[in-house]
Amino acid sequence: MKEKIIIFDTTLRDGEQSLQSSLTVQEKIKIAFSLEKMGIDVIEVGFPVSSPGDFKSTEIISSNIKNSTVCGLARCVEKDIEAAALAMSKSSNFRIHLFLGTSPLHIKSKLKRNFREIVDLAVYSIKKAKKYTDDVEFSCEDAGRTEIDNLCKIVELAIKAGANTINI
Repeated sequence: MKEKIIIFDTTLRDGEQSLQSSLTVQEKIKIAFSLEKMGIDVIEVGFPVSSPGDFKSTEIISSNIKNSTVCGLARCVEKDIEAAALAMSKSSNFRIHLFLGTSPLHIKSKLKRNFREIVDLAVYSIKKAKKYTDDVEFSCEDAGRTEIDNLCKIVELAIKAGANTINI
């Protein structure tokens, strides 16, 4: 069996964070078409819930890209998942990329929960995203500071819940 390397590009979402100014919708569309033409497998086009502009650019790009999988970022929050699904609903091939802090620092200080609650939230969110698309990615934010046993547990349960791609 031949292995296939999948190229995942975040220029339109994460790459924009490093710029001094935001890209216009037209600039994002031009970049998206260039990425598609290059044969990029997955293009993370935005974080739809973050702003009306990001929602709109995700919506426009998603409805025009045909050969690459378009991907929208979402926290493990219902409104984020729903916004990502709605923004990409005109695409026949989209992915929802969920992320959730898994380190003790994120769990305690940022999320103000315990690890069991984080696991439950991840599983619930993955199942919710699967109602909109078969392609769900799950990222363990701050995985490097997550206890290895906890990291293994949340990844295992994320896969069982239906996540197709895992980021560590």
